[in-house]
Amino acid sequence: MPRDIVYFDLETQRTANDAGGWDRKCNMQMSIGVTFSTASGRYEVFDEQRVDALIARLRRADLVVGFNLLNFDYHVLMGYTILDLITELPTADLMLDLEQRLGHRLGLDAIANATLGIEKTAAGLDAIRWWREGRLVDIAEYCCFDVKVTRLVHEYGCRRKQLFFHDRFAQKRRIAVDWAHLDETPALAAA
Repeated sequence: MPRDIVYFDLETQRTANDAGGWDRKCNMQMSIGVTFSTASGRYEVFDEQRVDALIARLRRADLVVGFNLLNFDYHVLMGYTILDLITELPTADLMLDLEQRLGHRLGLDAIANATLGIEKTAAGLDAIRWWREGRLVDIAEYCCFDVKVTRLVHEYGCRRKQLFFHDRFAQKRRIAVDWAHLDETPALAAA
């Protein structure tokens, strides 16, 4: 039976300021969460009323892959559950891995643009504004695209063992990655 890698991202209803600061991510409330399963080849969209189903879906995955899951998305979800998703879910957090390799953070957009020539369609603050305007379909489309970009970056890195980014001088730089081991590690959080 093929492994079920689940790519995941979510958007929030509130900013960190609205929630009382970055240490209160659990109060930011999910607006939309999106998964893509390699086993089914399908995207699934979850609104806040289905957050329990989203958490259950992530718990069934052989590996959850995302960008900044351990420091953001899981903290938002833990506002809805008593589970410690950070230690419970087998996770490959691409942002954390790249930060450990480079010594500084890079955004998904910076990697996707230099590696694949694609850009994100919006930003997290746009999604919060759309939430306030009742534009859930726009949030779902944006979040689906972020999940797709994460999947493409992950697949590229697994296949070619490298990614690219532009440094502060706009020079294209290469970063070696070895993500084959991520399939076997419970959570990259402890690294």
